[in-house]
Amino acid sequence: MSIITKTADLAAVCLRLARFPYVTVDTEFMRETTYWPKLCVIQLASPDEAVIIDALAPDLDLEPFFKLMADEQVIKVFHAARQDIEIVFHLGGLVPHPVFDTQVAAMVCGFGDSVSYDQLVQRLTGAKLDKSSRFTDWSRRPLTPRQQEYALADVTHLRDVFLSLSTRLDQQGRTEWVSEEMEILTSPKTYQMEPDSAWKRLKLRVRKPIELAVLQEVAAWREREAQSRDVPRGRVVKDDAIYEIAQQQPTTAQALGQLRTIPKGFERSRAAEDILAAVERAMALPKDALPKVPKARQTGNGTGAAVDLLKVLLKMTSESHGVAAKVIATVDDLEAIASDDEADVPALHGWRRELFGDAALKLKRGDMALAVRRNQVVTIDEAGRDPGAPH
Repeated sequence: MSIITKTADLAAVCLRLARFPYVTVDTEFMRETTYWPKLCVIQLASPDEAVIIDALAPDLDLEPFFKLMADEQVIKVFHAARQDIEIVFHLGGLVPHPVFDTQVAAMVCGFGDSVSYDQLVQRLTGAKLDKSSRFTDWSRRPLTPRQQEYALADVTHLRDVFLSLSTRLDQQGRTEWVSEEMEILTSPKTYQMEPDSAWKRLKLRVRKPIELAVLQEVAAWREREAQSRDVPRGRVVKDDAIYEIAQQQPTTAQALGQLRTIPKGFERSRAAEDILAAVERAMALPKDALPKVPKARQTGNGTGAAVDLLKVLLKMTSESHGVAAKVIATVDDLEAIASDDEADVPALHGWRRELFGDAALKLKRGDMALAVRRNQVVTIDEAGRDPGAPH
């Protein structure tokens, strides 16, 4: 089994692959000790060949691969594409397009929430994959025969999965549903790591505007530091430390060193100076410039019970239409709908509204009810008729 290590060979392969309407794509990477994923291996397959690319080979320029990823005439097929696309975006400065994610398609076709690749392969093709190489060290060379076999299986079986799901989507009239999801997946905004937005990744354990201001400043500093040093965020400073710094707002090295979450001696480091500077920037903000603490969505005034009813309707809709519940609506969507008929949530737009959103609003308004008949939940309209048992 040959592995591509030269730019000329990669260019030739990518030219051959570009003749087909689709290619299947997967990557193997390491991320335990870095901020940015370290790309080790790329696997590609067309309907008539499959290749392994050694992304760590010293004489390899990945430009032909990036050109293929940008080719609008070729559908790039991934399973659970987000991390693979993040790698291409970081290294190549582009988002692959057009894209087809078989995990999303599987959820739309009734295979449950976040079905794994090996489960999907087995259910659609009958093949059982050997996943023992999943967590091996992909940066070590040479790659073992078992690693190579595992890597190729991730793109060869994906061809059959893609064709099967595409046929199902077409038969069910749901191809456009998946296309809408791919628009989000292929938006550059999805992969831009903006330090000033880093605080949004943290749980909001603050109650006062000044605490949020400190949280934002320290989280932004940590993000920039992790990116520049290419280390995981937790290697710079732990989340718990950021929470405590936001609450205590230390302004001296001594005060910082007394925090429970700060390692002994850390207060004497350059990083400690940067943190104190971040705290000072937040503390210097005028009162009217402090950020507002987002209010938790309230589920009082009877909306808690409404959310529970909407969950039953969602489960019924999911089961009767064979679409994973979390693709149709999230708990946040249900809470928003319970509070506001005009809530700007995905469940009240497009195919989701047609499938679930309109019924959810009817149920909330009392224009429709739920009942159990023959051990099944059914909808009943305001005149007491059963308009079609399960929705």
